[in-house]
Amino acid sequence: MARQPRLNLPGVPQHVIQRGNNREVCFFEEQDYKVYLSKLEEYSQKLKVSVHAYVLMTNHVHLLMTPKTSDGVSRLMQSLGRYYVRYINHKYERTGTLWEGRYKSTLIDSA
Repeated sequence: MARQPRLNLPGVPQHVIQRGNNREVCFFEEQDYKVYLSKLEEYSQKLKVSVHAYVLMTNHVHLLMTPKTSDGVSRLMQSLGRYYVRYINHKYERTGTLWEGRYKSTLIDSA
């Protein structure tokens, strides 16, 4: 079954949720949160995505973002995910996926 295309509209806020694989832990210690937020800031600036709010739970993430381009959120999540999974796998000497499938996103009516 083919993936459903995401509806990405420049200038329209999105609520993004990404869960740990099998709802397992994604952030093991305080430094992990700091690394994730540092890279979130870096990629949001590079890819022109405004991050309005975030909630980092031990096993999942909520982000409220507005992209300036149609592929901004997708590119940000891809870049952030690739970096962070490599970081976690290296630091904790583990292999495999960290996230459960694709991130979920919903457009937000800000009117």
